[in-house]
Amino acid sequence: MFTPHTDEDKKIMLQKIGAANVRELLQQIPQDLLYPKLNLPAALTEQALTRHLQELSAKNKPLSNFIGAGCEEHFIPAAVNALSSRGEFLTAYTPYQAEASQGTLQTIYEFQSCICALFDMDVCSASHYDGATAMAEAAAACLRVNNRHTILYSAGLHPHYKEVLKTYLKYVPGLKLKEVPLKDGIVDLQELQKQLTPDVSGFVVAGPNFLGQLEPLEDISDLVHKAGALLVAVAKPLALPLLHTPGQYGADFAVAEGQPLGNAMSFGGPGLGIFTCKKEFVRQVPGRIVGMAKDKNGKRSFVLTLQAREQHIRRERAASNICSNQALCALNAVIYMTLLGPEGLREVAELNLEKAHRLAEMLQAAGHKLKFNGYFFNEFVVELNVPAKQVIKKLAKKGIAAGYDLGQVSKDLKNCLLVCVTETKTDADLQAYVDALRGF
Repeated sequence: MFTPHTDEDKKIMLQKIGAANVRELLQQIPQDLLYPKLNLPAALTEQALTRHLQELSAKNKPLSNFIGAGCEEHFIPAAVNALSSRGEFLTAYTPYQAEASQGTLQTIYEFQSCICALFDMDVCSASHYDGATAMAEAAAACLRVNNRHTILYSAGLHPHYKEVLKTYLKYVPGLKLKEVPLKDGIVDLQELQKQLTPDVSGFVVAGPNFLGQLEPLEDISDLVHKAGALLVAVAKPLALPLLHTPGQYGADFAVAEGQPLGNAMSFGGPGLGIFTCKKEFVRQVPGRIVGMAKDKNGKRSFVLTLQAREQHIRRERAASNICSNQALCALNAVIYMTLLGPEGLREVAELNLEKAHRLAEMLQAAGHKLKFNGYFFNEFVVELNVPAKQVIKKLAKKGIAAGYDLGQVSKDLKNCLLVCVTETKTDADLQAYVDALRGF
């Protein structure tokens, strides 16, 4: 109900809908949330409000950030936002009409091309809301491909991804979701092999996983495919220049959160869902695929070649009901990847790897213990003598965001801190972190 509507307008609309009043129309919303009493101050003039906001912003104290857990701080070249904020990009709508949207279509095509090269996969969609939804869509695609009814997922998935997976597939008839446990921070291969029964459609695994550990993805891929199931890999884009790609170890679907590719953290969003797959599964791709063609004059043009969404085809044949893409975030990513190029991306990956391992070694030299002894990229787990939340609170007073409290994930990890180190950290930042952690 929008402000311009009169009471009579609202009455007519409610009658058409078949609701007695607005509250009845919104009855599915918890009633205690529907009309909350807000303790708001009196309205201010624009000048007074601007001054008030400036006073509030002056209270901010920047923190040296060592938090990862799915949203990481990376350096973004100024050119990325300078280009993507141009009006023709920033205000462009979804490219339904190819003849009027050649610029937008080309940027999406370039994004798809860059991601396919980075992931070593055949096909990339025109982007999704975030990594979690891309992962859930890939799991749903597995069910359509082989018509089996069980999805296995690693306990090393991000907790939010697990919840999204459960929500997405909640009402699929006969579906079973089973978690494969970890052993020493990575997938328990014996348990995985045991659970790969004939009814398993696919296995979802993250590498690096939520605990920062590198999984034995080649071995996992072999086990999954020998069982006739499909592999969904949740990758880390900035790690791929140094690690085996999803294409190299045979992933059927490979997804990721693309936020580290030129997109700001922005308090947790928006994200950029990356979805790739083998060519044989191209018709299972939700969302859009942009292709290159020629117009009637023989000039290069770009078109939407595949749109497996219920907006475009029959609902019962649609791969998904996704109704948007993250084209602006994808544009940031393609500008970032183009500016850096293959060698630049590898250099960033090497900096992440080197700085993270240097901090881990410095912490061990100072008497701290790493929870796991396996390989990691730019995140690792420190085991403390006190609950991690206490450390986070005390280091925040010293200007350091210490990491992610794994006690939120498991009681067994309440004294464990997930630490992320990226290319943004200097030697002085690393030393300050070690000094601040003394005594814990």
